[in-house]
Formats: sequence, C-alpha cells, structure tokens
Amino acid sequence: MATKTRTKTKGKKKGKNTGVDQRLVKALAHPLRVEILTILNERMASPNELSKELEEGLSQVSYHVKVLKDFECIEMVKTEPRRGAVEHYYRATARAFLSDSDWKKLPDSIKPGMSAAFVKMLINDVISAMTGGSFDAREDRHVSWTPGLVDEQGWDESVDLLGGTLKAIMKIYDGSARRLAKSGEVGIPATAILMGFEGLQPETKSKKGAAKGAKKRKAKKAAKKKA
Repeated sequence: MATKTRTKTKGKKKGKNTGVDQRLVKALAHPLRVEILTILNERMASPNELSKELEEGLSQVSYHVKVLKDFECIEMVKTEPRRGAVEHYYRATARAFLSDSDWKKLPDSIKPGMSAAFVKMLINDVISAMTGGSFDAREDRHVSWTPGLVDEQGWDESVDLLGGTLKAIMKIYDGSARRLAKSGEVGIPATAILMGFEGLQPETKSKKGAAKGAKKRKAKKAAKKKA
C-alpha cells in the first residue's frame, strides 16, 4: 500500500523490529493525527481551522497538533492576533513517503486506523467536489471501478502498475508546479486517487448483504410497531 502521508525524519531512530522511524510510527498511531498531517502537507492551517474542518473538538485537535510538533512532523510558520488571542499556524515540515516496504514493516495495530483515516479523507474530498460542482465540471474527468479475479502473479502486476502510475502522476505534478511558478497562472486543483485492495469473496459478500437486509427489515418492522 502506497501512502501519501509525508513527514520529516531528522535524527532517525530505527526500531529493531520494524526498521521504520519510530517517531513516524508514533505520529501516525492515531487516525486524527493522520488527517491533520495530511491537511498540513497540502497547506498551512491553525488548530482552530483544523478543528472546524475535521469537526473535532479544539482541545483534542490542539493536543494532536502538539504531538505532531513534538515528533517534528510539523512546524509553526506564523502567528496572527485573533479576538484577543494569538492563533498559531502550522505546516508539515517536509514530504516524506511511506513506501510499500515501509507499510509492510509498520505494526499491524496501527494499519487499520491509518487506512480508515485515508479512506475517510478521500471520501470527503469526493463529496466536497461533487457538492461544489467541480467533480463533473470537466468532460474528460476519469472515474472507474474495476473489480476482477486475479492469481498471485496478477495481484503483483496490478500493485506494480499502481505504484508506477503514482510515480508518473507525481512527476506530472512536479512539472506542472515548475511551469506554474514561471507563468504565474492559477493551477487546476487536480486529485488522483489510486486504490488496490483485496475484496471479499462473493459468498461472504452475499452473507453480509443478507444480514444487512435482515437488519434493515427488522428495524423497519420495529418502527412500524412504534407508530
């Protein structure tokens, strides 16, 4: 799994078992910190702004911002007076990359939380684009859903292809950034989402679907009785 979470890793200390910077592991150990770090990779923001965007309590967000700062994943870049107080603005310190091999070395205990946070963010991005009208603004936008059945070789080939596509997209983004810097043009906010994961077996999906349907029918029946 290639992960777009990036952070600075000064003074690396590698764990004996994982081989991954332990500060990075601790920084990403909470899903809210994953969300905060991802936002601060994209732009500068204050805990107050993060709290509103993520719909989380300010004290909770401020705590996790402090943790990320302590792990040197983010840095304060400016302060602004705001209603008798001082608002602090942060950004990610650098763009580090969790490769597939790094992901494999991460403790299994933090992988589900990280995956859930990433999926939540990409869903929010899609919903925002759809409600804002930009999702279908271009006729050449691409959306596809491609389930299939592969053997081990096919799985490996698919993963390699996704990794290669990510590298190609990042190269395009870098080239665009250089050209935009020279031209002064306003850039197009492009979002590319790549996912490759093992789905459920048909019989499992069927059982889950049946259980979900039964639950809905039961709830509907109970609602009718109350009425």
